[in-house]
Amino acid sequence: MPDGALHIAGERIEEGELSWVVDPWTGERIAPVVLADAARAARAAQAASDAFESTRRMASFARRRLLKEITRRITVAREELANLIMRESGKPKTLARFEVDRAIVTFGLGAEEAVRIGGEVVPLDVTESTSAYRGHWQRVPRGPVLAVTPFNFPLNLVAHKVAPALACGAPVVLKPAPQTPLTALRLAEIVRESGAPPDALQVVPCSNEVAETLVRHDAFAVLSFTGSDKVGWHLKAIAGRKHVLLELGGNAACIVHEDTPNLAQVAALICASAFNYAGQVCIKTQRLYLHRRVADRLLSELVPRACSYEPGDPRSTTSAIGPMIDERSAARVEAWIDEARSAGARPLAFGARTGNRLPAAVLRFDGDGRGLSIVEEEAFGPVLTVHVYDEFEDALRMAGGTRYGLQAGIYTDSLSRVREAFDQLDVGAIVVNDVPSVRVDAMPYGGRRDSGIGREGVRYAIEEMTDRKMLVMRG
Repeated sequence: MPDGALHIAGERIEEGELSWVVDPWTGERIAPVVLADAARAARAAQAASDAFESTRRMASFARRRLLKEITRRITVAREELANLIMRESGKPKTLARFEVDRAIVTFGLGAEEAVRIGGEVVPLDVTESTSAYRGHWQRVPRGPVLAVTPFNFPLNLVAHKVAPALACGAPVVLKPAPQTPLTALRLAEIVRESGAPPDALQVVPCSNEVAETLVRHDAFAVLSFTGSDKVGWHLKAIAGRKHVLLELGGNAACIVHEDTPNLAQVAALICASAFNYAGQVCIKTQRLYLHRRVADRLLSELVPRACSYEPGDPRSTTSAIGPMIDERSAARVEAWIDEARSAGARPLAFGARTGNRLPAAVLRFDGDGRGLSIVEEEAFGPVLTVHVYDEFEDALRMAGGTRYGLQAGIYTDSLSRVREAFDQLDVGAIVVNDVPSVRVDAMPYGGRRDSGIGREGVRYAIEEMTDRKMLVMRG
């Protein structure tokens, strides 16, 4: 079990208010962590500012070497980290291992990108009066990064903030989700053991009120937040002059057109996207739009699969759905399902909730279902809405009828339809012939509209965390 003490400003602190991490499957208390008060959080911010004087001067080979060593140590600790993720988040063991594998890739990408942060020669002799000038720019770190992360990917979403920051020479203060601080604390141990400069990564578990003092703190040049849209936009409003990256909620649509082959395989992928990890993924398939000619055939494959998604012990390698993070979240999703059923939605798959355990639900709508929470908002739970369409333009209209814009999936053999969807859907990415929950850790990832601003993916996060610095020379 990782050390639950605070490690800030080069000091280990055991005293302070404790918060117990609870296993969402068993309800058992796992371990306590020390919460930072406002004064200690401010110390961490100042320590990050001081650390920046050394991290920004690290040579690219030294940053690459550090990130390679972190990658190696995560690989060695794979099973330990997977067990931590499983216990504190309730993520099924198989999916927890996959998350660790993705984090290994993410830090490996950071090592590669650390030596690729370059610049550009700029022609300045564009007029007779400037003919004696030469210039170039290079990317330099903006300054310390404040990272705020959610519970659902307690390692890889942390990696997507820490790896690019270390790659470009920026120290990080990380505020992890209150439900899942242990994985982040273990990662901080790995970073320290890998030879990182003092205070290059400080993990600061704290209350939301203390977190807001960090957001307002002038020591940070960058705020990188992943979480709900309501909280994210609020933090942006109080962040002052910081450069802000927001990776927020989603309400992902998947369109299956009539020319889609192999409907059984498509149904299996949609179920996994909609229900794995109890649907607690921001790019999970939430809304499914089926062409009328394939709707019944696809549903005949999908519904029996959905009915098999029952909450199971995360320790079992056969479990896919597990518990939701807490009972309040499960009750919210249940209430949204009840609202939709009262409005006429037909349950094709449905089961009773027990505490924070909620079976998969499939709801069929006549029409677009607008005005209902389960269609309009981010469900973040194991539920899938189904809508039937006749014309492709109707599918695009319904799929785009949301305030979110993270990712969308489309199944079709028509390149013209792909281009039409790419032109019309206001989302950060469109995935063709697969589900919208596809994310490759090297790609630019982020949303539009209420789904956020900025892009993650190590190379693209480095661009967000750095700025162009210009050198102009005469003669």
